[in-house]
Amino acid sequence: MQTFSDIIPTLPSVDHLQAIELYAADGAVAGIIENKPGSSGSVKVYHHLWKKWGCINADAAREGLSLYAEHTEDARNQPGKHPNIDRLFEVIAQNATLTVETIPVGIA
Repeated sequence: MQTFSDIIPTLPSVDHLQAIELYAADGAVAGIIENKPGSSGSVKVYHHLWKKWGCINADAAREGLSLYAEHTEDARNQPGKHPNIDRLFEVIAQNATLTVETIPVGIA
């Protein structure tokens, strides 16, 4: 099985992004993932999912869980430790759809 560190370099660069904002169907902010150490891998995963699926829906979330590789099982066993993975579990459980807004570098 590939590890997260094997998968991340295969995803497109997100150097042009400062953050990704996620919105629930009612327009409420569902999360913000900043492109900084410790969360830049999640920015890559969510950006890839958005580019492929156009949103974060249950199908995208299932793919995301496979991209997170070994961290998915860790998140399942320790809820709250990996909030960006927990969010994908919630999308699947609630059959939700999150919209994505990318924030380019240099935008306050």
